[in-house]
Amino acid sequence: MLVSYLRIKGMITECAAVQAFWQTIHQLASCLTKRFLFLLFTCVVVSAQIHPSEPGVNLGDTSFLDGLAGPGWLVQETVDGYHSTKIADSTGRTTPAIPPFNVVTSLSQATYVTKHRIFHAWWGAEVIPVVSVVHASNLGNAAGLSNLIVSPFILQWNELKIDRVRIWQRLDLDFFVPIGGYRRISLVNPSSHFWSANPYYAITVFPAKHWETSWRIHYLYNGVNHDPPLATGLTSTQAGQAIFFCSTLGYLLPHGIIVGANGYYLKQITDPRVNGVRLPDSPEQVGAIGPGAMWDLGHFMLYASAYHEVGAVNRPEGNKLVLRLAWLPGRK
Repeated sequence: MLVSYLRIKGMITECAAVQAFWQTIHQLASCLTKRFLFLLFTCVVVSAQIHPSEPGVNLGDTSFLDGLAGPGWLVQETVDGYHSTKIADSTGRTTPAIPPFNVVTSLSQATYVTKHRIFHAWWGAEVIPVVSVVHASNLGNAAGLSNLIVSPFILQWNELKIDRVRIWQRLDLDFFVPIGGYRRISLVNPSSHFWSANPYYAITVFPAKHWETSWRIHYLYNGVNHDPPLATGLTSTQAGQAIFFCSTLGYLLPHGIIVGANGYYLKQITDPRVNGVRLPDSPEQVGAIGPGAMWDLGHFMLYASAYHEVGAVNRPEGNKLVLRLAWLPGRK
C-alpha cells in the first residue's frame, strides 16, 4: 500500500496543472497568513479589535514634579509620538511588524484647583480632549478626536514634611468618554468606543537636596464595546482591567533645570473578553525606561522624555517621544 501511494503521489506531482493548483493554494495560504498576522498586530494597538486592547492611557506622558500643584489654573499641551517595528506574543517573544505602526497623540489639558478643602486637600476638576493620528498602512489610517478625559474630583494636598523629606500628593478620578470618531466599517479608529474609569494617585518626594522622585499609580477599568468592527464578526469586546505607573528620578540643576530618568510599566490584571468569553493567555504587559528633562521658566514649564519599551507581552514593543508645555497663569 505504501509503495502504491508513493507511485500515485509521484504521478500527481508530475502533472503541471496540479502543480500550478497547489502553488496557487500555497500562495493564497501565505497571503492569508501574512494578513492575519498584520491584523493581529493592529488589533492589539487599535481599539476594539479581535484582541481588545487598552485605550490610550498615560504611559510616560507625565514625569518630573508630578505631585506638585496648588490652587489655580494649569493649562498644558502634550504631544507624543510612538513607533513600533515588532510585536510580542503571549510568551513575550517578538516578531517583526511589517509595516511599522505609528501613532501621534495630542492632549490639551485644562485643570482648575479651587481653594476649597476636602479631607484637608484642595478640590479641583479637569478636562482633557485627546486627538490622535494612527497610521496602519494597508489596514488604513485614522485621525481625529479620540476619547475625552474628564475628572470631577481632584484632591491636591499641600506639602507634607517628615524630618527633612518633603512630600506632595494628589488623588484624581478620571473617566474616559468615547465621544471621538468611530466607524464599524473601519478597523482603524481614533476612539475606543467604550467608557473607562481611571483613578490615580500621584506623589512627589524630595528625599535629599537636589533630588526628586515622582510616581503616578493608576488603576483602569474598561467598559464593553457593543459595536466592534464589522470585519471581526463579533458582537462585543472588553479590554481587561489594568494597573500601570509612571515614575521618575531627577536631579535639580541651577536655573530651574531637572535631568534624570523616566519609566513606565503596564500590566493587565484580568483577561480581555470577546462576546462575553474570557480570552486565555491574552493580558498585556509592557515596560519602558529612558532619559528626561524639565526646564522651569516660571509661568511656563517645558518637558521632554524619551522611552524604549521592553518586556512586552501581547502588544507591540517600540519607542516613544513625549514633549509637553505647561502654563501656570496664576503662579507667583
